[in-house]
Amino acid sequence: MKLTRKLVLAKAKASDLESVKKLNCWGCNLTEVSFTFNLIFDKNPSPFLESPLAGCLNLCELYLRRNMIPSLSELSHLRPLSRLKVLWLAENPCCGNDPDHYRLTVLRCLPCLQKLDNQDLDEDELLVVHTATQNRLQMFTLNSEMMNNSLQTQKNEDIDD
Repeated sequence: MKLTRKLVLAKAKASDLESVKKLNCWGCNLTEVSFTFNLIFDKNPSPFLESPLAGCLNLCELYLRRNMIPSLSELSHLRPLSRLKVLWLAENPCCGNDPDHYRLTVLRCLPCLQKLDNQDLDEDELLVVHTATQNRLQMFTLNSEMMNNSLQTQKNEDIDD
C-alpha cells in the first residue's frame, strides 16, 4: 500500500500535513513512504528497510520494533537518512543477546542518532561513535593518499618508458 496524503490525513485525523507530527503505520504493509518524517512500523510481518525507505531523506524518527529484522547489516539501507535522530529496533532478532555490542554497532552505522530504543545516547557511547567516525575518516584519507601516490608513481614510470 502506498502512503498517500489522503491516507496520512485520515490516519492522523488532521486537516493538513503541516499539523501531522507523528504517524503510526503499525501493521499497514506499506510499500512506499517517501514523504514522511516520523514513522512507526512496529510489528510488521517482514523486513522492508531498503525499498520503502529509500526516498525518505527527511525522516527524523523511525520505529521498527518487532519487525523480524534478522541482521544489523540491514541498517546499511538507513545510512543515507542523515536526518534520522530516533530509531527503535527493540524486539528484533538483530538485537541479539549483548545489548552493549548491539547499541555500539547501530551507533557506528548511524552516527547521527540521538536516541536508540527509547534511550538517549550517553557520553561514553557518543565518544565511541565520535572516535570510530574519526578513525574511518583517517583511514579514508590515508587510502586516498596511497592511491594518489600509486597513480603518480605509475604515471612517472609510464613517462620514463
